[in-house]
Amino acid sequence: MAILCYALLICAWIVDLFTPQLFVAAILLNGPIALSSLALNRRLTAQLVVAAQIANVIAGYVNGVQNHYHWDGIAVGDRLLTALSFALVGYLSIKTQDYAREAGESSLRARQVEIEKALRAAVDRVRASLNVELVLRGVLRESTTLAGASRGLLIVRGSTLDVPVLLSYARDEADVVYERKAPPTELASLAARARASPDALVVTPADVLARLTLSALGAEAALAVALHGEEPAPVLILAVTSGRQFVSEAPDIVRSFADQAAIALQQARLFTRLAEQHDEIVQQRDEIARRGDVIRDIVYALAHDLRTPLGAADVTMKQALASAYGELPERYRDVLRTALASNSEERRLVETLLLVARYESGEESNVREAVDCNAVMLRVVEELAQVAEAKGVALVSQVAPELPDVIGDVHELRRALVNLVANALAATPQGGTVSIRCTRDGETVSFAVEDDGYGVAEDRRAQLFERFGGSGIGGGTGLGLYVVRRIAEKHGGRVAYAPRQPKGSEFTLSLPIRVKAAAS
Repeated sequence: MAILCYALLICAWIVDLFTPQLFVAAILLNGPIALSSLALNRRLTAQLVVAAQIANVIAGYVNGVQNHYHWDGIAVGDRLLTALSFALVGYLSIKTQDYAREAGESSLRARQVEIEKALRAAVDRVRASLNVELVLRGVLRESTTLAGASRGLLIVRGSTLDVPVLLSYARDEADVVYERKAPPTELASLAARARASPDALVVTPADVLARLTLSALGAEAALAVALHGEEPAPVLILAVTSGRQFVSEAPDIVRSFADQAAIALQQARLFTRLAEQHDEIVQQRDEIARRGDVIRDIVYALAHDLRTPLGAADVTMKQALASAYGELPERYRDVLRTALASNSEERRLVETLLLVARYESGEESNVREAVDCNAVMLRVVEELAQVAEAKGVALVSQVAPELPDVIGDVHELRRALVNLVANALAATPQGGTVSIRCTRDGETVSFAVEDDGYGVAEDRRAQLFERFGGSGIGGGTGLGLYVVRRIAEKHGGRVAYAPRQPKGSEFTLSLPIRVKAAAS
């Protein structure tokens, strides 16, 4: 454009040189100045204005010399007016360039906004689903439309050893074709190059390899871009056939869309994995629940089956001790007392297992009634007297007068107290003493069980009331103290342990007075 403008300027100047003074051919110099506005180059226009002014002065001088060194006043005035016209045309040309440039920038911004809006809409449609296959189909359809392609191909591989999945789509077809097969060698090579490139590859018939690739696609031009984010990355290939062409910004549009599509695909795959993990967790939970039900049913069946013969044996042995079957030698009585104590331990274990099974399965007692704490304590002492006698341990109790009632299940409270006293008896050597007393402290009634036995090692005290945390205390299963804690918490109370000096232990079961039990 600059060469053309200067050529026209020189031509106009030559014409001006060989015309009379009054024939103001210098006006022709405005043509190149006006033409320069098409170049959108302010500097070129300014240079042409200066050159035209110089050419105007030289031509005016030459015309005067040709007229025997006579310069006509009208001709000089015309030259001055022409010089002003150069400046005016140059100014208008520069302003026109500014307006054209602004219009171009505005048009570019409008086009950019249009592209961004189309990209957002396409990405939103792709992200509308969290199904991986639907996302892949959406990526192929939307990219084909955005780039103005005739058709598209998406190559997806689970791993380098898997047979790829090929999704193909043509703009004149209703849906995406989904098939599992290896792509042609030319397309596999293009996909490999696309995975190695951060940008979109433009394929035109510039070389033999490109022509082979386009021949395999049956296209005149193609674009290839990888959806980076997983390995191996899916590759999107778009093609145009005869009579069509990509939109002008196709490589940049496809690259931006591919980045967003890769994120959408990752989200869909993550959602799928989470759904699969959720299903696995549900299956595992159901399996655990099923096994828990089986174990609970087994515990129930064994416990119930054991309670009947243990109860019958207890009644029979007590009758024998009472001489219901005739007088017995003293050595047989000792054997019966020992057997009764062992039978009592077995019954206590069975009841503990039943309580644990009920608590763990949520089948807790809802019985709420006034409970006489002194009566519960005396019943427990009577129940375990045979055990204490068989072990040679003194079992003593201390009744508190006018003790208020607590609200709860008398059978569960008795079981908690039995567990505490039985543990104390088991942990106390022959000749020792276990004492139980019931006292009131403000709005609380407490059962205190003390012994002068072996005590509890310091490193085991923190887990004493956890499931199996008390194993080894008195040689038990480790469930007795756990049941005591659950019963105490269910009744709104608590259980605590404290060592005694110089030896022994003290367990305290505290319950609120006439306060409804809290759910454990």
